[in-house]
Amino acid sequence: MIKSFTAERMQVQVFTSRKAMGDAAGKAVEAKILELLAQQAEIRIIFAAAPSQNEVLDYLRQSTRIPWNKITAFHMDEYIGLPSEAPQLFANFLKTHLFDRVNFKSVHLIAGNKDLDAECKRYAALISEKPIDIVCLGIGENGHIAFNDPPVANFNDPEIIKVVDLDHACRQQQVNDGCFAALDEVPKKALTLTIPTLMQGNHLFCVVPGKSKREAVAKTIHQEISTLCPATILKNHSHCSLFLDIESFGEIY
Repeated sequence: MIKSFTAERMQVQVFTSRKAMGDAAGKAVEAKILELLAQQAEIRIIFAAAPSQNEVLDYLRQSTRIPWNKITAFHMDEYIGLPSEAPQLFANFLKTHLFDRVNFKSVHLIAGNKDLDAECKRYAALISEKPIDIVCLGIGENGHIAFNDPPVANFNDPEIIKVVDLDHACRQQQVNDGCFAALDEVPKKALTLTIPTLMQGNHLFCVVPGKSKREAVAKTIHQEISTLCPATILKNHSHCSLFLDIESFGEIY
């Protein structure tokens, strides 16, 4: 680690490389899992799905200390309208990187190709059964958390999960990340957990590598809390850690 500081209530740590960042975040999540399981029988975790999460997911998958059979997993968003076998689906991404690789107690996937009202009710009920202990998330190039882009972000959203229109910057990021070959292939709508749902997680671990995220990171750290950059709300959380690499931090250290 080359730098550590706080931005309001949020803890920020900067690392020399993506791997160092991912390993540190993975160790922090692992330690929190073990700490919580010393106090309670099981825990519930929400995971983000994106290439930015590869390093932390790699660490968690390879951990020999985590008793996955005591963990219930969720994910935070999903495209609407893609076929169930599409590799771009976040459910499939997480199956590949984690969900099918370790023995969870249970995994609850969002279905973006079913009746959307019914799916929102089903997933909201699952999320609401018990508190969410840990949220592993990232920040988008437009400052979104999950698919709460600036035009649809609501810090007081009454919904737990909702249908949203994806803004241009969000859809372009999916092309930039190599998930889609062209912008017109990226779905225009998605299901997302809302900002209050994410903020109700007891412990947030936010992992944001890469030069393309530098502007969003700077806004998150330095700008006032506003839906113009939804990730700024993370500064209000009492247990949120932001993990960066040199490229995403970008400031002189």
